[in-house]
Amino acid sequence: IVVSKMSKDAQMRAAINQKLIETGERERLKELLRAKVIECGWKDQLKAQCKEVIKE
Repeated sequence: IVVSKMSKDAQMRAAINQKLIETGERERLKELLRAKVIECGWKDQLKAQCKEVIKE
């Protein structure tokens, strides 16, 4: 049986993600991103594009 080890990058991402979750920063960053996406109109543009694709 071959046991694969996580790459250094994957280990670092997992550690950072865990720290973000523990500190509550992950949720804060998600909310900030959500607000920026709405603010710049990207959400509405994507929604309109999806409606066009469905219509076609």
